[in-house]
Amino acid sequence: MTFCETAKARYALTLCAIAPSGRRAQFNKDILAEAAKHPEVELIVTDGEDKTEKQVADVENLIRQEVDALLVSPKESAGLTGVVQQAIDAKIPVFVLDRNVETKDYTQFVGGDNKLIGRAAGEYAVELLGGKGKASGNVVEIWGGMGTQPAHDRHDGFHEFTDKEPGIKYLLDQQSGDWKQDQAYNIMATALRNNEKIDLVYGHNDPMAYGAYLAAKDVGREKDIKFIGIDGLPNEGVQLVANGELTATFTYVTPGAEGLRQAIKFLNGEKVEKTITLPTQKITKENAAQILKEHGL
Repeated sequence: MTFCETAKARYALTLCAIAPSGRRAQFNKDILAEAAKHPEVELIVTDGEDKTEKQVADVENLIRQEVDALLVSPKESAGLTGVVQQAIDAKIPVFVLDRNVETKDYTQFVGGDNKLIGRAAGEYAVELLGGKGKASGNVVEIWGGMGTQPAHDRHDGFHEFTDKEPGIKYLLDQQSGDWKQDQAYNIMATALRNNEKIDLVYGHNDPMAYGAYLAAKDVGREKDIKFIGIDGLPNEGVQLVANGELTATFTYVTPGAEGLRQAIKFLNGEKVEKTITLPTQKITKENAAQILKEHGL
């Protein structure tokens, strides 16, 4: 996405469609709603089309347009680091959203703490499997993209809790579903064929957790397994929890609206923090219906 206005401040946000369509749609919805509150902002969208090369080209083009602020949601941390540095060198403030880059030379990072979210998921998994010091069971973990920092953080945070439980066994060795439901379905279908007992699935996002659920349902084993996901979009993960298809999800709030607010503050001469960490929330059957109601669903 790109914010641009000729007579006033010009903003640019570039997104890469690495996230599932539901999260991307929510990201767009949130930031468009925020932009509508600010008549001085014109929002232009660029889409990296799930390609680092395209996103780099988009950012280079925006630098040439001399936008006043750039908001970047990278597909890959390393791939966008160089062009973010180019923007900074061109004196354009850069607000990095969702996934960070491999330099500290940016204006601000806005996003969830994926390790913190992973810890919350791991703590709940231990609870579901019998509680601290007593937890036991076979766990299938389906990774997001192996080259993305969020996947590693969601893995590391989760294992901070589950690795302390000797009764928990992991059935897969870093199987990546690339954040996609269909790939997670295939991973889970193979796991089901190879393992008579699976107690819990941890998907690094809700679409992959749901793909695993569908694979289990197709062989009549879904009722024996707990499914945990991450993202907690109202019309996706929260709905799946309300339907009883996922056991729980943990919110990973889209950072677009907050990123735009921060960019506007900065251009108005206000000081902004180097990092804004968005909170997470555990969503289970107990609170899913209320959350849907709050979002008009």
